Amino acid sequence: MGVQLQDIIQKRKVNLSYLSNRNIAIDAHNALYQFLSVIRGMNGVPLKNRRGEITSHLSGLFYRNINFMETGIKPIYVFDGKPPRLKKTEIERRKSVKEQAIQKYEKALEIGDFEEARIHAQATSRLNKQMIKDSKRLLTLMGIPNFQAPSEGEAQAAYMASKGDVWATGSQDFDSLLFGTPRLIRNLTISGRRKLPRKKIYISVSTELISLKEALFQLHINRRQLIALSMLVGTDFNPKGIKGVGPKTALKLVKQFKDIDELSEKFLESGFPKQFREIENIFLNPNVTSEYEIVWDEIDSEGVLQFLCDDNDFSEERVKKALKRVNKWKKNDTRLEKWF
Repeated sequence: MGVQLQDIIQKRKVNLSYLSNRNIAIDAHNALYQFLSVIRGMNGVPLKNRRGEITSHLSGLFYRNINFMETGIKPIYVFDGKPPRLKKTEIERRKSVKEQAIQKYEKALEIGDFEEARIHAQATSRLNKQMIKDSKRLLTLMGIPNFQAPSEGEAQAAYMASKGDVWATGSQDFDSLLFGTPRLIRNLTISGRRKLPRKKIYISVSTELISLKEALFQLHINRRQLIALSMLVGTDFNPKGIKGVGPKTALKLVKQFKDIDELSEKFLESGFPKQFREIENIFLNPNVTSEYEIVWDEIDSEGVLQFLCDDNDFSEERVKKALKRVNKWKKNDTRLEKWF
């Protein structure tokens, strides 16, 4: 879910070219779920290989990272580790949502409503261990650094950004700001033309840049107040939040009370989390590691071809064409030399 702050956080649209020569730590699970949701057929069925295994996530990873390479963007993918104990409720909620979506998807297919089927299919995506393993293998073959965080991937990415080891984090979730990333890039993995659900209308999804410093200045609050605001709205660690309190109302409340103890005293019976100190500590002092190495390598073109085409039935012509795009650009643009 992630905390819903889009109504109050100031965003700036940027082109991918603006991110050239910048390294960005991407919340891997977040990106993979985006690929699984978007890359589907007209009836909502994801891409699959001859064994019936889903490959939409591999398609997204490959072609999006080819675009990154052409632009000079230097991605690092950070995978989730063990989730915090307080996230259990949200994880169970997500499972329930997926189960309901599967039922609605199957019902839509039965009556031949493929548009409705596709809408519900987007909420049925699931990642398993093999999919994560295959994603890491593809990234390694492409020379892209990737590693496992001890807990939340976006927390680890935010830590890397706060240390200056990466320029920004890439995620759809505003939680990255709560974890302290100085810069958040949204829509990095899904920018482009998208169809609105149940409408014959297409919109352009632009990449967005959010500065934590500028956002806090604009809202006239500090980071701890932003965390308290988020608890009022609802986070992954207290999904319900306070009934009837959206981000704009929550902003007024944190300015009115300022101290999180006062907020707790005032709204505890209304749903403010009893474990608010533990939740605050998850964001301020997350379980992260400083033991990581960021190194980019050359693409193993033969390895990519074998893995995608021979093992997973991708079009050899399309994959070779994509690889040629990078090789051609590498010869004509010295920026790729800085990629390694």
